[in-house]
Amino acid sequence: MTDSSASFPEPLPEPAGMREQYVTEGLVEADLPADPMAQFARWFKEAARAKDVLPEPNAMIVSTVDAEGRPSSRTVLLKGFDERGFVFFTNYDSRKARELAGNAHVSLLFPWHPVARQVIVSGTAARVGREETVAYFRTRPHGSQLGAWASAQSSVLASRDELDRAYADLAARYPVGEQVPVPPNWGGFRVTPRAVEFWQGRRNRLHDRLRYVRTPDDKGGKDWHLERLSP
Repeated sequence: MTDSSASFPEPLPEPAGMREQYVTEGLVEADLPADPMAQFARWFKEAARAKDVLPEPNAMIVSTVDAEGRPSSRTVLLKGFDERGFVFFTNYDSRKARELAGNAHVSLLFPWHPVARQVIVSGTAARVGREETVAYFRTRPHGSQLGAWASAQSSVLASRDELDRAYADLAARYPVGEQVPVPPNWGGFRVTPRAVEFWQGRRNRLHDRLRYVRTPDDKGGKDWHLERLSP
């Protein structure tokens, strides 16, 4: 039992006693398609249908490492996926982008806890083409377009006022209805998966974990191998 009285003035909930009993259907190998992106599409569609309990199904935790091997994580919104991988957008001067420039290995985690599911992706990230970035930027709300210019992401601010002034200046320069140019240091990354794990919560912590792993095939290419992991 943790004694939190010395650090906090009021009693806190005890995390050791917090637990949920997952009552869900199992995940069976025979029911899964040969390609993990097809299985992700299936689960993503079901997650989107559960928006009453899962408001942002495209929210994912992106984990990177710096030059010293120290990890960092943050929540980012998935903005596209297909047979090539998963796409998100960011400032190329941000911490995650700088770390990806030095080490392209990345992990994605979709924490769909309300439906007792997780998807974990391991792979490598590379910048998308400029045309793809411009096409997505044009779909963003006007305020989000201005925000991409106003925020020098991951840099230290003297105060909130500094950020608000930068945004106000941009709003005056590019009022609603006027096209906002795409920042030169802003764009997308595509994560090409080498492993994708589908985690389904089950009773008594005996969860189902089925992982697709990319392996060489007989023709010199690569194919997907499906394996079950112990929970």
